[in-house]
Amino acid sequence: MNGDPKLYQLLSDLAIPFEYHEHPPAPTIEEAAKYWVNLDATHCKNLFFRNHKGNKHYLVILECSQDLNIHDLEKRLRQGKISFASPERMMKYLGLTPGSVSPFGLIHDKDSHVHVFLDKNLQKSRTISFHPCINTASLIVSYADFIRFLEHMGNTFEYVEMY
Repeated sequence: MNGDPKLYQLLSDLAIPFEYHEHPPAPTIEEAAKYWVNLDATHCKNLFFRNHKGNKHYLVILECSQDLNIHDLEKRLRQGKISFASPERMMKYLGLTPGSVSPFGLIHDKDSHVHVFLDKNLQKSRTISFHPCINTASLIVSYADFIRFLEHMGNTFEYVEMY
């Protein structure tokens, strides 16, 4: 299986079943959508941001077709001015490269530094999909198991209304 062996071990330890779907590299939602055609899950857009001081980092998870206006997002998150985090920050906090952003990268956030914002609409999902820390596969887990994963990781998270 493509992806981080540490992730698969953790999912096994937590007794979180998953469906694994390998595909060619899919660094964008548009590219990944080609491989999701027959997959029954809510597919997500995962965006990694930093605050203007660079001392706080945020992972924003929303349904993949959701449009994003960064100024509107700043208002919704109430964290001040934000910008996309650099590839170096992404590697430092999530162990990921651009095009592979996934909440599963939180396995590399040893100090639970990254705060997670979840689109409130995701709560309606039965299953949800993310890259397994590499963009050549997608994993589908139940939404309830995904929340269990987040709780286990210890990162703070909250729901945000995205519309």
